[in-house]
Amino acid sequence: MPEFDVVALEPTDHVEPGDEAPDFTRPLVTDEYWEDRALADLVDGRTILVFTPMIGSFVAKYAWDELAERGWDDREERVVGVTASTPYAVSTFLDDNDFPFEIFADPANGVAETYGLDHELDGMTGISEPRPAFVAVGADRAVDAVWVASEWPEFPDYDELEKRFGLA
Repeated sequence: MPEFDVVALEPTDHVEPGDEAPDFTRPLVTDEYWEDRALADLVDGRTILVFTPMIGSFVAKYAWDELAERGWDDREERVVGVTASTPYAVSTFLDDNDFPFEIFADPANGVAETYGLDHELDGMTGISEPRPAFVAVGADRAVDAVWVASEWPEFPDYDELEKRFGLA
């Protein structure tokens, strides 16, 4: 039995296939540096945004471990994270785990709110983080595939996710 409760999340009005992915500018972090980047400037082909909760959580670690093991860093699509953590925390996380990904640091969680993917943490008034989600964005910034957690914690079936996103 898990040492935590599985909780149903409230329904969300998140982005859907056919929507235009909202643009945003946040620090884009690697294990070596970070700089402000706009999504519009980053997307030059298909890009998959991976929303994870705060970077130190087991949910974020599990998701990035799985993506690294599956070689998502070696795909034609660009894989970029979004998390409610500081650039310092994200840089340390990437360096400590030797992850080859880039992650947007969004400590105020505004990007997840704009995408309809935020949820408030129980017992922490005014504190929110992204719910686990994957959003595929084409070069024209049109959303073409989405997976969003409906429970906390919840992970996708990664084989099914790859099929849905055309990665299998």
